Amino acid sequence: MGHHGRRESYPSTSSSRVDYYHHQRRLDAVAADEIAWPFGKLEGLDADEVRETAYEIFFTACRSSPGFGGRHALTFYSNHDSGGNDGGKSNQVVTKPTSRVKKALGLKMIKRSPSRRMGSSGVSSTPSSPVAGAGSPLSNTLPLYRPRRPMTAAEIMRQQMRVTEHDDNRLRKTLMRTLVGQMGRRAETIIVPLELLRHLKPSEFSDSHEYHMWQKRQLKILEAGLLLNPSVPLEKSNTFATRLRDIINSGESKPIDIGKNSDTMRTLCNSVVSLSWRSHNGTPTDVCHWADGFPFNIHLYTSLLQSIFDIRDETLVLDEVDELLELMKKTWSTLGITLPIHNVCFTWVLFNQYIATGQIESDLLCASHAMLNEVANDAKREKESLYVTILSSVLSSMQSWAEKRLLNYHDYFQRGNVSQIENLLPVVLLASKILGEDLMITDGESGDKGDITIINSSGDRVDNYIRSSMKNAFEKVLEAVNAKSAEFERKKELSEVLLQSAQETEVLVMKERHHFSPILSKWHSTAGAVAAMTLHTCYGQVLRQYISGVTTLTTESVQVLQRAGKLEKLIVQIMVEDSTECEDGGKTVVREMVPYDVDSVILSLLGKWIDESLNKGKECLQRAKETETWNPKSKSEPYAQSAAEIMKFAATTVEEFFQVPIAITEDLVQDLADGLENLIQDYMKFVAACGSKQSYIPILPPLTRCNRDSKFSKLWKKAAPCSAGFDDQQHNNGTHEGHHPRPSTSRGTQRLYVRLNTLHYLLTHIHSLEKSLSMNPGVVPSNRLRFANTRRAQNNSSSYFEIINLSILAACQHVSEVAAYRLVFLDSSSVFYDSLYVGGVARGQIRSALRILKQNLSQMSTILTDRAQPLAMKEVMKASFDAFLMILLAGGCSRVFHRSDHEIIHEDFETLKRVFSNCVEGLIAENVVDGEAAVVEGVIALMGQSTEQLMEDFSIVTCESIGIGVMGNGRKLPMPPTTGKWNRSDPNTILRVLCHRNDRAANQFLKRTFQLAKRR
Repeated sequence: MGHHGRRESYPSTSSSRVDYYHHQRRLDAVAADEIAWPFGKLEGLDADEVRETAYEIFFTACRSSPGFGGRHALTFYSNHDSGGNDGGKSNQVVTKPTSRVKKALGLKMIKRSPSRRMGSSGVSSTPSSPVAGAGSPLSNTLPLYRPRRPMTAAEIMRQQMRVTEHDDNRLRKTLMRTLVGQMGRRAETIIVPLELLRHLKPSEFSDSHEYHMWQKRQLKILEAGLLLNPSVPLEKSNTFATRLRDIINSGESKPIDIGKNSDTMRTLCNSVVSLSWRSHNGTPTDVCHWADGFPFNIHLYTSLLQSIFDIRDETLVLDEVDELLELMKKTWSTLGITLPIHNVCFTWVLFNQYIATGQIESDLLCASHAMLNEVANDAKREKESLYVTILSSVLSSMQSWAEKRLLNYHDYFQRGNVSQIENLLPVVLLASKILGEDLMITDGESGDKGDITIINSSGDRVDNYIRSSMKNAFEKVLEAVNAKSAEFERKKELSEVLLQSAQETEVLVMKERHHFSPILSKWHSTAGAVAAMTLHTCYGQVLRQYISGVTTLTTESVQVLQRAGKLEKLIVQIMVEDSTECEDGGKTVVREMVPYDVDSVILSLLGKWIDESLNKGKECLQRAKETETWNPKSKSEPYAQSAAEIMKFAATTVEEFFQVPIAITEDLVQDLADGLENLIQDYMKFVAACGSKQSYIPILPPLTRCNRDSKFSKLWKKAAPCSAGFDDQQHNNGTHEGHHPRPSTSRGTQRLYVRLNTLHYLLTHIHSLEKSLSMNPGVVPSNRLRFANTRRAQNNSSSYFEIINLSILAACQHVSEVAAYRLVFLDSSSVFYDSLYVGGVARGQIRSALRILKQNLSQMSTILTDRAQPLAMKEVMKASFDAFLMILLAGGCSRVFHRSDHEIIHEDFETLKRVFSNCVEGLIAENVVDGEAAVVEGVIALMGQSTEQLMEDFSIVTCESIGIGVMGNGRKLPMPPTTGKWNRSDPNTILRVLCHRNDRAANQFLKRTFQLAKRR
């Protein structure tokens, strides 16, 4: 039987099932990613469940065919391993040596050798088995091996559908029991899931779980065919549908009772039968409708059609496809399939298989085109609504997938598979033709046309493919060129992109001409010219974009323009050569070209570079203002990122400026310097815009007198014996930091440090810019009169950036001052101004504040650059001294001082002075510390004077300040104004010392002289 072409060596279904399912899911996933499924989704059913049900329907429809039913077939399967050479089964074997279907579709016969197609019951029958078939010369010399007979169509279908022998036997036996004596019953009158549910018992499964899963599948199939996708529309009020839905829901958690006396089973049968035998117009029907609703029926039928592909090589169609398709035809009445619908589904299955198997078998693509010709003929005659829906969906899916590739064929077709375009183009053009010409029909009562638009001719569509593909290919060229730039590089020079792009465009033009144009010219006479013209346009757009950004001639811009001219000459030559056989000689295509006109562009680029460059700088500045967060770039670069960008821009601008291939005069240098100075000045103002120190200085409390009998004073006296110990504990441990205080520098203060670093960064890089401008040997003297009127010429200055340097120094002073006052009065207020000497003076109270201050200074030194530290440290010192003065003179009602406190306060201030004089050698000179401390020491000295001496000094300096010698009798001293410039000779300073003096004489003096309120 070796000539029969019937295979014996199929792999065992039970052993390969799991592996195949993983493989099939992978193929399905590939297909799902590549092409849209055109038939809609089925809720609650997966592909395996659909496949199993499709086989059950197929087997039921073919039960009377040879190999599917009867005692002999069952006997053969049960004795498969021990027999296999029964001569009474020749009617089950298909013996056609050729395939009419494969011949019509242009598919080759598999023609496997007998050794691969015949197996033995005693050895492995893998495809590589060396066992000879019956027609082999070796068959008589190998008595140990007994060849199997050829497989029947039923056996092939079972294994192609991945059904195990056990499941197949169970199905056969059940149908034999069910349909005993009814072999003549038509398949379309059998509700397969219902019959199986009625007659297949739980005992025929390996366990209850397997039975439950099987039963759930049958119920879901009934739900899909009768409730979710009914062929006859279902009314919402249908009671049978409600009952069926309830039974299906109840079967989710446990199997339903299928006993003969079960009410559930009776209700299920009544509901299913009633729903299945409905008709569209209510008249009696001889066909039940349980599996012919769309898209349920198409899912089942395409699952059957999928079985025609060889499981060992899924790019091949079985030689037995004629017999299998003939058997599948028996399911048409059950599934509601017609010949036109079959043709559409068969076309889809062939096309989808070509995609799912990696697009390596062009025969599948040619076969789908052959079937599509049948579909085109059907579409001219068939106008039934469901057919139109299926056809439109399938063709749209095929067209969408194919056009995705044809619109970008340089990406999808490489040198090895370029020829596939020749097979794919006829498919998509024919599909488009059917969609455009044959589906513009009225569907429904409204008379409105569908959304499908009539397409242009095939040549126009191919023209669109060429233009789109060339545009996409050119974009890929640009992406590839840009991808070569460094990851953190701001932007690759556009001139370099243009030069590399021109070279790659030439390569692309030649690739198109040699590989694609010969194929596409079969459908488009000027394919090569259109491709070249499209690339010319694409490169021209980038070139014009480049020219619009070029403000003057540079070496790079000249190279770009010359390279563009060379490319244009090559493209024009190709267009002329490829248009010789065209009717108009290619004039239509040439007229679309917009010349680069390189010479005139070169002449128009002079004189704009400086202004446009400075405009870019303004854009950079605006971005900085919108995005800057004042976080340091890194520990090694503790300045704002925007400063680096601004100065990088300035340096780049200067560098490019001197690369311009013209003579650079002094007035041009001055123009550039003035513009850069204004840019940096604006940025400097942005950096220095951080408020003022006044926003952090507390509001001065009102002056009051401290009477000795006040409630506060009494409470303080009661607490006096233990106040020192308590105070020390409070200030040492009461803070959050304890003996290991952490710096209290807030994020806001740290950002001010970054601003200060940024200003010093600007100073350093401005100096570099200055050197670049003033020391370049290419600068020549200017002859223009305007240069004599510039600031640099009038002041005889050697610096281009004198003003900005002075402005930055002032800004450094301002930012240092604001940062210092924020650090002292906001960040450190809890341990300094808000708590020091509150309730009285005790020795050691200042220690906690000093520890925090030292930590803050250490952190400040870590953040600030070396150049920024001296000024910042000095400003912190001044702010600390001011805070100490405010504690003594404007501390509010919570602070009172005795004359005896003078010594402790003096010691505390000396300790504070040492923090700054000893912090880092050389940061602050000792004489500077002493100078700033003199005012505070003078006030402390006032606090050591007697009350009588203070009153006398106050009267004298007050009279002197208003211009009188001695206060006469009856006249009162005026209230001295608060200037904020406290010192020991200031009347307001002396008055504040008296207000905080806790003795009776001071109290009486303030009450008598100014009627100041006493503290509560």
